[in-house]
Amino acid sequence: MYSLRPGSRAFREAYRVSQRSTTCCARTIQSRGISTHDVKGNSISSEQLLVRCLLGLGIGAALFHGSKRLGLRELYADAPAGPVEIKIEKSRRKKGLSKEENRDAISSQHLQVKLSWENPGVYAWGSNSGRVVAPDSDETLIRTPRRIPFFDGILLRDIKLDRNFGAAITEKGDLFQWGIGYSKDSREPTPTLTGKGLISLTISRDRILALSSNGKVYSLPVSQEDQSSGPKPSESTWVPYLSFSSPVSYRTIQPKDMGWNEKVSSIASGLEHVLLLTSTGRLFSAASSSEEFPSRGQMGVSGLTWTTRPQGPYDQPHEIITLRGFDIASITAGDYHSLVLDKQGRVFSFGDNSSGQLGFDPSADSLYVDVPSLIPIQKVYNGTALSPRVTSVSAGGANSFFTVDATRVAQPGESAPTQLGRVTADTWACGQGILGTLGTGRWTHTQGTPTKIKALSGLFEYDESTNTVVPIRLKRLSVGSTHASATMDNVTHVAVSDNDSAESTNWGADVLWWGGNEYCQLGMRKRNNVSNPVYIQPLEAGMEKEKGKKRQEHRFQITPRGEVNLKGRGKVSVEQRVECGRMCSAVYSGT
Repeated sequence: MYSLRPGSRAFREAYRVSQRSTTCCARTIQSRGISTHDVKGNSISSEQLLVRCLLGLGIGAALFHGSKRLGLRELYADAPAGPVEIKIEKSRRKKGLSKEENRDAISSQHLQVKLSWENPGVYAWGSNSGRVVAPDSDETLIRTPRRIPFFDGILLRDIKLDRNFGAAITEKGDLFQWGIGYSKDSREPTPTLTGKGLISLTISRDRILALSSNGKVYSLPVSQEDQSSGPKPSESTWVPYLSFSSPVSYRTIQPKDMGWNEKVSSIASGLEHVLLLTSTGRLFSAASSSEEFPSRGQMGVSGLTWTTRPQGPYDQPHEIITLRGFDIASITAGDYHSLVLDKQGRVFSFGDNSSGQLGFDPSADSLYVDVPSLIPIQKVYNGTALSPRVTSVSAGGANSFFTVDATRVAQPGESAPTQLGRVTADTWACGQGILGTLGTGRWTHTQGTPTKIKALSGLFEYDESTNTVVPIRLKRLSVGSTHASATMDNVTHVAVSDNDSAESTNWGADVLWWGGNEYCQLGMRKRNNVSNPVYIQPLEAGMEKEKGKKRQEHRFQITPRGEVNLKGRGKVSVEQRVECGRMCSAVYSGT
């Protein structure tokens, strides 16, 4: 005998069918003159007859549909009901395939991880008017990720993309350049500054600034012509008293009065300025462009202009004295503004604020601030019983982003607080949003007060390795001139071995994209701007079709750092990274 349990699938089906049949049954009783007496001749009211009809119709329909949906055998009057048939999920192992072939067939994520290890390199897409995304092509628009053949099998330390030029540092520490901004005849990356042990780079409007492992900052012009015709410094060799001129023109930017063992550890540049953070937490700023001297307060030095600058080179570093004593942890820069984060989680901003990118509403009296100002992040958490601490800052164009760890604390007068100490990871944005770059779902011209990106905030997942629920933070946030990308720090797995089953697979970290898309820099084929973070297709979408995934929707995931065996090189530590540039994007294999 079958019984209907409230909350069961059959019960819900009975209720749905009975509700749909109510009106029909009532009309039938009234119009067709159905007898309202039972078998004993007792009078039955219309309401009682209606209830009996509904029960019969509902339960009958539930048993019929339930038998189909729940895998039950059909019931007949002349045959006893058999046992309930239980269906067990079938194995995803496909016949005739090896373990690895089966993993590729059942999991897009596993295939993406595998391809990133087997074929490291650079994928790029977006505007190609300067032959940056596809140096060997005259197409002006690259709608979907495409490999730059020159970098096949090459690992990079860093890469930056402008609309008219590109620059990258290889794992050997050498600088390569390409694009029509470098040379109108450029068709592939060319080595320029070599043998300096470079580890990272940043770009301004017309210069490239590169940081070496020993803390030296090199500034060289983008143009090949300027590199050839400009002054070339003398360089020493390992042979005493023997020196030679550098093959390219460059300058060095070195802060004065550096302490013992103090060196530049991080650099970040806008279109006209560069920030230099030292290993002791001191911060300097300098002009980074040969075309314009910074004039919007982005240097962080009050009253500093072209006419008031001290004697010496135009790009000499200036210490931001206002921040002396603060232990600075990280720096970032937009086109004309700067953000600074100290180790206590405090954020300071200065520079252009015409779109509210400094974290507070712009003033009608002045559209820029030339001294560091503390951003009151605590205000956006007032009344929430959460104590915020900023963990990272990112900037690009006219936008700023902050990631925050908000910890649950007891409020005054709270009698029985719960979940004390629980951390929620949030992401906030401010600045220009007319192209959707804020990622909040709104299209606003100016956003001074930081607003939460809900799609990237308050996320949790279950970590099987620790058997706990943990917040999902952002691993990295890359911001271009009008668009952005967030790499999530979700739980990943890249340790599947031959000893695991054929259904065990690797998977990477989720990546989301939003903002301006006029030049397909979001990698979505279409050119519509996007105001909410979205997923895009895998980099090797064509390869997935070959694996039989034509009718399935898959999203791009990035491969986290791991020790892998590269062809002819043995074990190497490698990871994929995202770089959002000016109207274009790239994903590269980094050391």
